[in-house]
Amino acid sequence: MSTYLITGANRGIGLELVRQLKDKGEDVIATCRAVSPELNALSVRVEKDIDITSGDSVVKLRQNLHDTKVDVLIQNAGIAEFNSLENLDPESIVRQFAVNALSPLCFVQSMLSHLAKNAKIALVSSRMGSIDDNNSGGSYGYRMSKAALCMAGKSLSVDLKSKGISVAILHPGLVSTRMTGFTSNGIQPHESVQGLIQRIDQLTLANTGTFWHANGEILPW
Repeated sequence: MSTYLITGANRGIGLELVRQLKDKGEDVIATCRAVSPELNALSVRVEKDIDITSGDSVVKLRQNLHDTKVDVLIQNAGIAEFNSLENLDPESIVRQFAVNALSPLCFVQSMLSHLAKNAKIALVSSRMGSIDDNNSGGSYGYRMSKAALCMAGKSLSVDLKSKGISVAILHPGLVSTRMTGFTSNGIQPHESVQGLIQRIDQLTLANTGTFWHANGEILPW
């Protein structure tokens, strides 16, 4: 049994990660800003009022963990605000950078002392953060922030390799969740999460720093 810590665990992909990992018999610590009835129903350890953009919040989490060691840290929390060129909103772009790129990096750095030997870190990014794959434009803040998260993940994979910590950068696919407006074109969370868990299971120091689709495809930067 391994200990998993998942951010943004009260709904969507995060909630499904909690559900499937618990069903596998893993020890799950679910963090969120606000608890949902669905998360409470899973009967796992929940750390509420945890906002990754708040330093005080992260300090609170570290204190609550005491001497707990985390085997797998899944940084899932994020936001999506879709800005077009015609409706460019600098404040929205900065907000997305803070939540989707800078805060995950700072969160990982803050949690290093709680990571077990040979721990794994999974950053939930997006294919929309791929520069080479961008054929539709738009979504400036989201695309730019996820590209920055990919770069942070790649640097983390280099800096943490000597410590035995491996890092995966993951695209969950287009998933039908509240973040995507429950799009009818997306896959269901259970399908996405099955793939994400497979990628995490296959993560080693030999393939650390890889940008993966949940289906196993290696994505271009």
